[in-house]
Amino acid sequence: MKIYQQTPLKKADLTKIIISISVCVLVGFLSSLATQSSVDSWFLTLEKPFFHPPSWIFAPVWIVLYILMGYSFAIIWSNKSQSRRSREIIKKAMFIFGIQLLLNALWSILFFKLCNPFLALIEISLLWLMIFETIKAFNKIDNFASKLLLPYLVWVSFATVLNGSIWYLNS
Repeated sequence: MKIYQQTPLKKADLTKIIISISVCVLVGFLSSLATQSSVDSWFLTLEKPFFHPPSWIFAPVWIVLYILMGYSFAIIWSNKSQSRRSREIIKKAMFIFGIQLLLNALWSILFFKLCNPFLALIEISLLWLMIFETIKAFNKIDNFASKLLLPYLVWVSFATVLNGSIWYLNS
């Protein structure tokens, strides 16, 4: 059962947009604190695959992804469906989003703070699955909101391969 409207631009409550984007960006900022603990030390000692992008690319990519994630969530949160079933679907989708956001933050702690690429690889695989589940759950409510998460899924797919390669090269 789809409960979304098929319009090209979705409207979301401005307050919910601001809160949602702020929370996602805050999670990213807090994750970056864990990253800073070893990015200039332990991480420099690791062998990296040939396709490892320059370090400067990560911050702007993640900022864009957190903004898209926040806006996507705000669309779902702003949905005005009245039926009990629709509200349950929305609540479940928001819960799944929350889980993937927590997993997103946890990856930086595992990889950079604990310096454990293998554990981070297991965790990012779970993150990928939860992003996929979030996209499916959001699509039941709003097609546009689900599509806003596709760049995130693509980037985490790349990050998973990168994480796995770093683990393999250094194990």
